[in-house]
Amino acid sequence: MSTTTLAVLVPLLPFLGALAGLLLGRRAPAYVRPLAVLPTLTSAALAAAVAVRQGGEGTLTGATRLTPTGNDALPVELAFHLDGFAVLVAVLVAAVASCVQIYSTGYLRDDPRYPSYAALVSLFTAAMLLVVYSDDLIVLLVGWEVMGICSYFLVGHYWETAAARSASLKAFLVTKLGDVPFIIGILALASEAGTFRISTIVTRLTSPLSGFELEHPTVIALLLLAGVAGKSAQFPLHTWLPDAMAGPTPVSALIHAATMVAAGVYFVARLLPVFTSSAAALAVLAAMAAVTMVGSALAALAQDDIKRVLAYSTVGQLGYMTGALAVADRGAAVFHLISHGVFKALLFLAAGVLIHAAGTNSLAAMSRTGGLAGRAPDAYWTMTVALLALAAVPPFAGFFSKEAVLAAAEHAALDPAGGAAHAVPPAVGWTVLLAGLLTAALTAAYATRLWLLAFHGRGFAASGESTASGESTAPGESTASGESAAPGGNTAPGHARQPAVMNAVLWALAGPTIAVGLLHGALPDWFDGRSLAPTLTTSVLGTGLAAAGIVVMYAAWRHSTATAAARAPLGAVAAHPEAEPAVSEAEAIATHRAVYGDIAAADDPADPGRLLLGPLHRHAARGFHLDALYAAVAVRPVLATARLVRFLDREVVDTYVRGAGGTARLLGAAVRRAQTGNVQTYLGLLLAGSLVLAVAAALVAAGA
Repeated sequence: MSTTTLAVLVPLLPFLGALAGLLLGRRAPAYVRPLAVLPTLTSAALAAAVAVRQGGEGTLTGATRLTPTGNDALPVELAFHLDGFAVLVAVLVAAVASCVQIYSTGYLRDDPRYPSYAALVSLFTAAMLLVVYSDDLIVLLVGWEVMGICSYFLVGHYWETAAARSASLKAFLVTKLGDVPFIIGILALASEAGTFRISTIVTRLTSPLSGFELEHPTVIALLLLAGVAGKSAQFPLHTWLPDAMAGPTPVSALIHAATMVAAGVYFVARLLPVFTSSAAALAVLAAMAAVTMVGSALAALAQDDIKRVLAYSTVGQLGYMTGALAVADRGAAVFHLISHGVFKALLFLAAGVLIHAAGTNSLAAMSRTGGLAGRAPDAYWTMTVALLALAAVPPFAGFFSKEAVLAAAEHAALDPAGGAAHAVPPAVGWTVLLAGLLTAALTAAYATRLWLLAFHGRGFAASGESTASGESTAPGESTASGESAAPGGNTAPGHARQPAVMNAVLWALAGPTIAVGLLHGALPDWFDGRSLAPTLTTSVLGTGLAAAGIVVMYAAWRHSTATAAARAPLGAVAAHPEAEPAVSEAEAIATHRAVYGDIAAADDPADPGRLLLGPLHRHAARGFHLDALYAAVAVRPVLATARLVRFLDREVVDTYVRGAGGTARLLGAAVRRAQTGNVQTYLGLLLAGSLVLAVAAALVAAGA
């Protein structure tokens, strides 16, 4: 079978699996799981085969015309472009999607909506693979938008909870807000370049013999960046991603690791010459990356929901990728995209196991129940590996990929005339480098905080102390979730047993989390040829700051737990860990806010993040009030305008409509009353009318 045929089958198989799942999900439920898992697994195997055949051997392209556009020079083509970037990202997408589908067979095994869920995950996967392989901007846009609608349905899977409903709507609207200028930018780019083919645009911009230059590179680049900021959750359009944690954990793993959020970074990497054509665009990209990295890391330090910590972590790691693109090193960006995709998928899937075992998604609750490492040993060890990778501790994958980004920034800052960095202003390099180093320390700190609170809580016990709801709970008394409370307001979750398939997936991802970074020596042959090896300066600085973040967080944790032992802790209210994993998570999402209230205002003396952040904690926990700002600037004015329009429509426009109709009804009623059916009355009225007309005629004739 030719490489071209294999490449076509890679996105086609998940699409066919999604179609079959939607059609047969209710009629043949026994086939739902095979239709979800087998096409995606086969797609992963074919993607690996394509990578083995094509990787490092140049590029392979092909196209067939789909439809005329009215301009023969701008046809829409079903075109693919296979290079080292595309084939490796496709392997990541298909492999992570396969792990998610397998994990979901255990996680959502008794969910009545599993057939539609599995089909949507397959469709999501097919759309991302279409984005990865596509060489036509319009076809890429199709996959881009299909992912948007799939995310709406998947994030809102637990639609019974208000959090899931609002999160799905927010994700859809915020990403669409960025997609509007994104579409305009695509059309403007194609108009100036004279083609929708990505490879043709890149060739014209990079070939010294073509003499082609964009007339408005800054405008086009900024329009495209708006869509990238929305899809890849970069400041200021990142606020949808933490709220998207209301969806099932496997969906979070898929969105955060290999699809959707990675699509924006991959798009910029494919069209990097468009962005390097404008120094202003690179400066905007660097500023966006720097603010995103530092702000999201600070926010992660203050979150109580374990999945929101990981969500803000994703936002920050995507900031590293956009930072690498800002210094014109797409090899470092895609290397970190691949590395991050593996360990972040592991982190989210392990978090799903923890939520099931603990019966809560609250780190404060986990730290007070204690013993979670013993109840979920597979999640404990694999999450430890993934957190070490996230903290960029050598020799785990995150160290090598993050150092590649920092090395690229150092190169742009100190040697702007060398290599591909000649188009990058030194200020851009310094911005990315300094923000990346600061974020390295913060990342290690919040990763350590998550690990300590989740697995090494002290399990405080003091009979009769207050619960999170502020009420005293005696031993055995019912808590807000309906569970029996242990002494100290803590529930005693049962020893929930996770399905074996979930733990197996964790170990399957743990291996690449350790080993992927070791490929840094071979990847340049697949990418642009630039070295991805760590440099001495950034390695020492980055690792030193990460170690400092770990030590400082550990010291703060020891101090905070000692302080908290003398004070009444928050109650640790659990859901139902003995239930199915998806049920435990849905209940945890629904009860977390009700039980803990506004966690930003709760006085939790055992949280080391509160100790380190001090007065900044309240603002970081609320995402620095960006949602409140958007509500004041955009949401409330739009709602007020909508109310005004509704008033004008109902009370003004409809008044005229109702008046016209009422007048016709009144006239009709008057005429109807005159129709009595009495002949004598009709004759009398006829004679009276004739008499009136005769008198009027006489008066007129007399000149009166």
